[in-house]
Amino acid sequence: MPALNTKQHLTDQKWRFCLAPMMDWSDRHCRYLWRLLSQHARLYSEMVVTGAILHGDKQRFLGFNAQEQPLALQLGGSDPKELAQCSAIAEEWGYSEVNLNCGCPSDRVQKGKIGAILMKEPELVAQCYQEMQARCSIPVTIKHRIGVDDMEDYESMEHFVRTIASAGCSTFIVHARKAWLKGLSPKENREVPPLDYAAVVKLKQRNPELNIAINGGITTLEQSQTLLKDLDGVMVGREAYSNPYILAHVDQKLFASDKDVATRIEIAEQYAEYCKEMIASGTRLHHMSRHILGLFSGQPGGRLFRRHISENAPRKDATAQILLDALAYVSKD
Repeated sequence: MPALNTKQHLTDQKWRFCLAPMMDWSDRHCRYLWRLLSQHARLYSEMVVTGAILHGDKQRFLGFNAQEQPLALQLGGSDPKELAQCSAIAEEWGYSEVNLNCGCPSDRVQKGKIGAILMKEPELVAQCYQEMQARCSIPVTIKHRIGVDDMEDYESMEHFVRTIASAGCSTFIVHARKAWLKGLSPKENREVPPLDYAAVVKLKQRNPELNIAINGGITTLEQSQTLLKDLDGVMVGREAYSNPYILAHVDQKLFASDKDVATRIEIAEQYAEYCKEMIASGTRLHHMSRHILGLFSGQPGGRLFRRHISENAPRKDATAQILLDALAYVSKD
């Protein structure tokens, strides 16, 4: 497999801390909130299938705010030519990276040979990667599981990675759980299969020339710092959504930033200003306000903050003032 420039690899922090692609969650409004909390975290879109881009409303599926950068587009698909075409479009639209989903266990995507089922066809994924990277100059990366169905052994996962790496891919984001394509729901596949961080660390140790980031069950920055001793990056998902303020210290603790940490109040006020602008352009408040509900998670008044927004944001005439009014329930400290 092609070797990376070791010096460049060791200093490249592109994937040091990432925020996961999550269907129905990590939309452009959620990502804007995350960007307010961290300037350096790498953001990922929800998975977008190739057909939606090639035949659907590109603004709907690809539009984003420039403030979200660095931002990756995650693609779902298995046709090399379609994926290549979408990769070129992603670059045209200004994305910083294209990521191929080889980890989603949903029945719906399996039928289209999308997601985790692709782990059974590493040669096809290698072909997809080659054609995608040939059509764009931004990095093409792979997100996958440590196994799928009867792939019980570490060697099968490493064979998958090495096959794609031999085609030129250098960055892999590994969800440290297997995926069961039958018998478990997508939600259960995020929780039931046991985490195996050791398998991901082993993959890095045996393939030091590759960028290996880990995903799955990461809930604190302290945990992230521990994992970064052995790996090139961490990717956080559900915890960042339910408790977004954990991102407030990412830049200082993981990227050595000397910028002051914003308070929850400041973040809420900045997000309210963003919502005000989006409402003026036709977006309903409740499409954006749901992402901020966890900002005061575990804080005095947090429940009343959530309740005020949940009860009032769905109104057709709801304005961003509702978010500011909800701050009356929380501590100003």
